[in-house]
Amino acid sequence: MQQPLWTPTAERISATRMDAFRRFVNCRHGLDLADYAALHAWSVSEREAFWQAIAEVFDIRFSQQPRAVLEEGAAMPSAHWFPGATLNFAEHLLRRRDEHPAIVAVAEDGSREQLSYAQLAAHVAGLQRSLQEAGVGIGDRVAAFMPNTWQTLVGMLATASLGATWSSCSPDFGTQGVIDRFGQIEPKVLIACAGYRYAGKNLDLTGKLNDILSHLPTLQQLVVVPYANTGCKAGDFQTQARVECWDDFYCAEGEPQFTAVPFEHPLYILYSSGTTGVPKCIVHGAGGTLLQHVKELGLHSDVGDEDTLFYYTTCGWMMWNWLVSGLALGATLVLYDGSPFHPEPTRLIDLIDAEDISVFGTSAKFIAALEKAGAKPRETHRLTRLKAILSTGSPLAHESFDYVYRDIKADVCLSSISGGTDIVSCFALGNPVSPVYRGEIQCKGLGMDVQVWSDDGQSVVGEKGELVCARHFTSMPVGFWNDVDGEKFRSAYFDTFPGIWAHGDYAEETRHGGLIIHGRSDAVLNPGGVRIGTAEIYRQVEKIEQVLESIAIGQQWDGDVRVVLFVRLRDGVRLDDALQKQICQVIRANTTPRHVPARIVAVADIPRTISGKIVELAVRNVVHGQPVKNTDALANPQALELYRDLPQLRE
Repeated sequence: MQQPLWTPTAERISATRMDAFRRFVNCRHGLDLADYAALHAWSVSEREAFWQAIAEVFDIRFSQQPRAVLEEGAAMPSAHWFPGATLNFAEHLLRRRDEHPAIVAVAEDGSREQLSYAQLAAHVAGLQRSLQEAGVGIGDRVAAFMPNTWQTLVGMLATASLGATWSSCSPDFGTQGVIDRFGQIEPKVLIACAGYRYAGKNLDLTGKLNDILSHLPTLQQLVVVPYANTGCKAGDFQTQARVECWDDFYCAEGEPQFTAVPFEHPLYILYSSGTTGVPKCIVHGAGGTLLQHVKELGLHSDVGDEDTLFYYTTCGWMMWNWLVSGLALGATLVLYDGSPFHPEPTRLIDLIDAEDISVFGTSAKFIAALEKAGAKPRETHRLTRLKAILSTGSPLAHESFDYVYRDIKADVCLSSISGGTDIVSCFALGNPVSPVYRGEIQCKGLGMDVQVWSDDGQSVVGEKGELVCARHFTSMPVGFWNDVDGEKFRSAYFDTFPGIWAHGDYAEETRHGGLIIHGRSDAVLNPGGVRIGTAEIYRQVEKIEQVLESIAIGQQWDGDVRVVLFVRLRDGVRLDDALQKQICQVIRANTTPRHVPARIVAVADIPRTISGKIVELAVRNVVHGQPVKNTDALANPQALELYRDLPQLRE
């Protein structure tokens, strides 16, 4: 029987917001829910009572009261949550107005800026007035081409306060990638930086920004944040829109006003990765996003008003939207802009000590890279307040679980989380009242009827299958931008199993209620008709010291599919016969002979999306001589050429 790596003490459990919520539900409804499993079962069977309880516990304030909690048809998508209700998202993030730190913004060069909750509200009030004067109102779009700075967050809050819709890309996006996104939504205002820093370099964005502006003919106002290009002037930018620099555009003073909007009113527009075509513009509603985020941050991450919350993210990844909702809990947010490894691999670990971070979020890739770099924070850092480490972006390898508890901190809740841009939240995530098992996500999210289904639509436990959500949830997208009849939206999530949400994760539910993500179902390997998740291979390759990272695809070969593994090796290491044999032996010993790659190829780089996810489908297309439709969605599109016409794959 597998033993947990970490189990919370009874004292720690009783102090969590999750346990307080369980007690609240028991008291309110005369129940005796004894543990998380019982609480989750109730939250799914009694969704209306559950989401009403979330609204009460987190003091969600409706300007106009709803006529019901839920109105829904027979099958998804047909739900309307809290119909008739109106509220304002930004109002809930700005309820705290004291001198407590709201934002600590740290740049790669070490510069640090801090805003209290009172100061943040004043900045939002000033920017709100200037946006109003620029013509921004309900339903207008405000876009940001910005690094992860306090100005970006003020921009979002001011936009949401007016009932307008926010969308953002980070400055490392390719020019066409930004045009493909913002060109579809036609923002009225663009907030953009003139330069940014990464890995010790200052990057001037003037030329790139002018290229983007030439494709935004309906833009009315450009607000330029100089940031790492302090010498920039309004006249450097070529657009028919009015141009002003950030400090000239508004004055931080006064109290913000809040425009109440319907529960489903568009708050955010997020984007699919766009590696198979023009990115889908995914529209998320104000109320559903708010309820889901306070639930996930407050209960599943145990964030409260004395916590300091950090997530390493850019403004082009949904984890930024998730992170900033920490303001609704009264927490202090630490924003970091720059490389997580500059000047040293422990840059972000240093930040934990410097800012007394209690909840630290990062990617699975970062944790693996930290171990490969030989870092042992447990020996070199205090990590005094650190109570939780969150990981997402890709499945967290079993060995990374070991590393965290061995070399970072033994008494920490390690929460691997999984969800995505599609729902701006999580299907499965952490749980401060439950044990952590090696290689597993702790639990299904409250109110989320998450199951794993076989190909014939049967729920299975202990077997691999498609991750589905069988009932409506509040953060389901409102729809796609300009998808008038909803056909593209329904096709994206409800074609696999009619009336059931399926977004393409290949997963497994464990006997004790945890989940294992085995990779994307559209990237599943199928040698000899046996389905293999790529994550099953990656977790074995992670064990091999000479290999930094890998990517696996299925290559069509002799009427079947063969597994091809590409590896990026440490400097000075050569992929000789001995290393190939070692890789194959480790994979065979810990999985099955079918997992063993037929070919192993060394490559200098592995292509990734801007948010750091490896792109198996794009590599597979290149290997098969098929086009990759939108390379601008990649952080390093040039890496794809390393996979084209390889002689090793012709035999």
